[in-house]
Amino acid sequence: MLFLAGTIVSGQTSTNQVKEKNMEKLELVKEWDKVFPQSNKVIHEKVTFRNRYGIMLAADMYIPKNAKGKLAAIAVSGPFGAVKEQSSGLYAQTLAERGFLTIAFDPSYTGESGGQPRYVASPDINTEDFCAAVDFLSTLDDVDPERIGILGICGWGGMALNAAAMDTRIKATVTSTMYDMSRVNANGYFDAMDADQRYELRRQLNAQRTLDAKKGTYELAGGVVDPLPDDAPQFVKDYYAYYKTPRGYHKRSLNSNNGWNKTSSLSFINMPLLAYSDEIRSAVLMIHGEKAHSRYFSEDAFKKLKGDNKELLIIPGASHVDLYDNQANVIPFDKIESFFRECLK
Repeated sequence: MLFLAGTIVSGQTSTNQVKEKNMEKLELVKEWDKVFPQSNKVIHEKVTFRNRYGIMLAADMYIPKNAKGKLAAIAVSGPFGAVKEQSSGLYAQTLAERGFLTIAFDPSYTGESGGQPRYVASPDINTEDFCAAVDFLSTLDDVDPERIGILGICGWGGMALNAAAMDTRIKATVTSTMYDMSRVNANGYFDAMDADQRYELRRQLNAQRTLDAKKGTYELAGGVVDPLPDDAPQFVKDYYAYYKTPRGYHKRSLNSNNGWNKTSSLSFINMPLLAYSDEIRSAVLMIHGEKAHSRYFSEDAFKKLKGDNKELLIIPGASHVDLYDNQANVIPFDKIESFFRECLK
């Protein structure tokens, strides 16, 4: 199934559709290649749609079997550097088993989605990816456009909050094990970076831009460190256990392989994602692990939210990566389901 945004008006092809013919078309893998088993409770389809920058995005759509009427829908993405065949697909398929129409999409420049150069991240474009997913869901006959939510995992949790602040069509947002990518790039982990260190980082990244321009290529930063050093922090060991082992490895995943291009950090340093998160009027549920190294991102972001329809849920004993794939049944799917049912009714 291929979704194109052009329309036919009075027997003539619209300008958008003419342009669409000149845009890249995606080659999508047909066989099941996820890191989680396929459910027999849902219908799975590959779909594509484009964002307002003209980038074609690839997604897996999960539809509850025997569903009737117009459904509430949820768009899922993340973690940062992952693909839809990993954590986001698991979340999407599980929520479809519980009655929602869902999509898990690859962000621009990654996975099966389009965009050149490859493996670049952008706070603006990647926020737009969520809004484009809402565009797509709003056009489906099986979806009630007034009942659309989003779910962002890890770095895409921050993108989700940014999208919710901007897109009034989003009626409910869930973040899981959220990273604020602006904060971690500008300040380092645990806000350990000062202005001089930030200046040095900018100098190094801009020197890399010069090298890239001379070579005509983009240097990659590398995915999760491999081999794993003995003195690696526990959260790096946790990343390795997911991305670099059969548990979560995928050939298209940036974290499993060669990572983002090195200069991706530049745009996040100067563009705070959560600048207007205090203006989100729709419902928000933020979920984080008690023992996650990243817990402070959710706790601080939650403090900025306003209104009585916001909630922070800390999962006892859980690490950051525990919320990726539910190996110990730590992902609170019952809570996520009840939240979306209440807020998308």
